[in-house]
Amino acid sequence: MRLYREVVEHRLDESFRAWTHGYPFKTVKWHFHPEYEIHLITATTGQSFVGDHVGRFSPGNLTFLGPNLPHNWISEVAPGEIVPQRCLVLQFSEGFITGCMTAFPELRPIRPLLAESIGGLEYAREAGEAAFAPMTALLTARGPSRLELFFGLMRLLAASRRRRLSSPHYQPSDGDYVHRALEHVLLHIERNFQANIRETDMAALSGYTQSSFARAFRKQTGQCFTHYVNEKRIARSCDLLLHSADSITAICFAVGFNNLSNFNRQFLLHRGLTPSAWRRAHRQQAAHAA
Repeated sequence: MRLYREVVEHRLDESFRAWTHGYPFKTVKWHFHPEYEIHLITATTGQSFVGDHVGRFSPGNLTFLGPNLPHNWISEVAPGEIVPQRCLVLQFSEGFITGCMTAFPELRPIRPLLAESIGGLEYAREAGEAAFAPMTALLTARGPSRLELFFGLMRLLAASRRRRLSSPHYQPSDGDYVHRALEHVLLHIERNFQANIRETDMAALSGYTQSSFARAFRKQTGQCFTHYVNEKRIARSCDLLLHSADSITAICFAVGFNNLSNFNRQFLLHRGLTPSAWRRAHRQQAAHAA
């Protein structure tokens, strides 16, 4: 089974990502990511895959997954059926939670929980029911209330009954994870996507030939190189459109596009709106919410 690396994005004014998705959805495939993940099923039943564990899930199923643990949930729905919301998801990085524990010694008792999560943890039904309200609230919460909800969830996870999902000696096969050379490339893109990044240069950085690099990159990310880089740039541009007063032209060049027409075209392709329409829609939504 092919394993994909999910790229987890969050806004500039957020320390972690809280979101929801339906079914089918693009991330519903055998995949992994370096972030921790809290995952709550809200609709459908089906089969779960976590490491070497295969099980069943239904609404209220709550799991806590450690970094780089492969996982997937496949819902049993009728052909063509669309489920608006299948789950609630919270993802946070090792750096974020380590920084929290450094700043706040009171959080250090959750270290054993983080260590346990490396094999994937499944919680009793009552924990899933208790997690529903704070995870739903996190979808719209802003400012300090997000942190209050997050730490409340961590307290719930640490205090609740749970069981390990993958076997104690489970280790992904050598081919499961992105090759170290590709990880180096992905890190370089993460830090330099605003610059002129060429596929030929990244192939040389990885040690692959260009054709081999293209195949390996698509296999591990599920995207071609250009689409992956453009998605990074578009995600950053959304933050700037939302949180700055910079002109669209200035944002275009700030995120790495070299002409405005291409930026507009790519933004429309990735977000379904032009940059100006996207900014206007989100400002109207913010004004309405206020």
